[in-house]
Amino acid sequence: MSEPQIDPAQNTQAFRAFAREQEVEAAKEQPSRLPIWIVVGVVAVAAIAVGAYLLLS
Repeated sequence: MSEPQIDPAQNTQAFRAFAREQEVEAAKEQPSRLPIWIVVGVVAVAAIAVGAYLLLS
């Protein structure tokens, strides 16, 4: 018996649809990294402020 899955490489339209589907799924899986950079920036600014305070006092 043959498998019910269709090989997307058998015709161009099926392969293009398969490729688009993979790109959409990949884009959905990646969360935004903006909050991480905001936290890193706040920590860096706080560290610089503490360092400046210690040097000036």
